[in-house]
Amino acid sequence: MTGIIGRIGRRSLVAGGTALVALPALAQARPIVVASKIDTEGGLLGQMIALLLEGAGLRIENRVPLGPTRIVRTAILAGEIDIYPEYTGNGAFFFQMEADPAWKDARAGYEKVRDLDAQRNDIAWLQPAPANNTWAIAVRSDLARAQQLRTLEDLARHLAAGRPFKLAASAEFVESPAALPAFQRAYGFSLPADRLLVLPGGDTAVTMRAAAQQLNGVNAAMVYGTDGGIAALDLVVLEDTKGAQPVYAPTPVLRGAVHRAEPRIAEILAPAFRSLELTVLQRLNARIAVEGQPARDVARAHLTAAGLLR
Repeated sequence: MTGIIGRIGRRSLVAGGTALVALPALAQARPIVVASKIDTEGGLLGQMIALLLEGAGLRIENRVPLGPTRIVRTAILAGEIDIYPEYTGNGAFFFQMEADPAWKDARAGYEKVRDLDAQRNDIAWLQPAPANNTWAIAVRSDLARAQQLRTLEDLARHLAAGRPFKLAASAEFVESPAALPAFQRAYGFSLPADRLLVLPGGDTAVTMRAAAQQLNGVNAAMVYGTDGGIAALDLVVLEDTKGAQPVYAPTPVLRGAVHRAEPRIAEILAPAFRSLELTVLQRLNARIAVEGQPARDVARAHLTAAGLLR
């Protein structure tokens, strides 16, 4: 994911908010079609949804993973799938409201996309996870411990004191007004060229490895908040306390007709998504992306350990 264009490529985009005619409520006349995006986290969350609905005795058709955001969003609007995991911040693109400050607040962004999608598309947004898969800056854990770095405000103080810091990032992250410049404006710091290692492409696996291996003095990396490599490479995400970036909270989205026919779906899924705090998602993603475990196995193990699946 690089810049706004890259973000759209990874998690968004469909033309904003076209109203659809509501379909009649469905009972279990046909299976509930569960889908997801094609990335690591999409597969994990999609399999969690599938396992929980199956465990509750509902008939499903498992189409995890299905495709990029454009495909799954179009499919749910067309009634071709019934449920998939989406991100709250994508409402900014779905409804062409990128400048609205609501997207930078977890509760406000969730409520806005929930209400807009319900009114315009008869889509229900269920319980969101308390995690944020957005652009972030992560530092080596040894640096975080030694310098007590927990937030980007702590980083600003660290930089003002002239302490060692070098960030590995893509050119897009460094140059896009929505990325590093947004952090710098919000927190009042500046990273000159000698504090940056600009790497080609936008692959966070590369930036994280640079920090983990201290390549050219690097001790920090551009990441996405729930990247699996964060935990695996012993990095710590610095909290964006001032909301410089939109909040991308993972949330199940469900066609309204299915929601009305099977209202218990919201209750079935809510405890699982409440369990998905940032570090939990990082660990689970790492088991898939780093260790190579199948997404369904990782999802099942987490749900069983949490007492949500037998």
